[in-house]
Amino acid sequence: MIITKLEFLERARLDRETLEVWIEEEWLLPSRAANELVFTEMDLARAKLIRDLKHDMRVNDEGVGVILNLLDQIHGLRKVMADLLRSAHEHSARVDDVSSKGQDQGGE
Repeated sequence: MIITKLEFLERARLDRETLEVWIEEEWLLPSRAANELVFTEMDLARAKLIRDLKHDMRVNDEGVGVILNLLDQIHGLRKVMADLLRSAHEHSARVDDVSSKGQDQGGE
């Protein structure tokens, strides 16, 4: 779902200046549509996390950057692991299929 900048500011409970800083820091990476910034639900969740880190947990800007970087790495690794598992399952299914076909032909 696409979220307009105004809606994003309201839902994330942010002011424009804060949003601009977070974009400059590359903590948020919105897309552009018709020369306007647009956001996703994922961007909204990330903004809420940043707000929680800064305000509730009092993490400084450098710490926020480190935490977001580590979370991005974890997310990337989870995707790689899921792809590897899917590939291993597909390979195993092909091996089982070939093996069962070979047994059927050998038994005739």
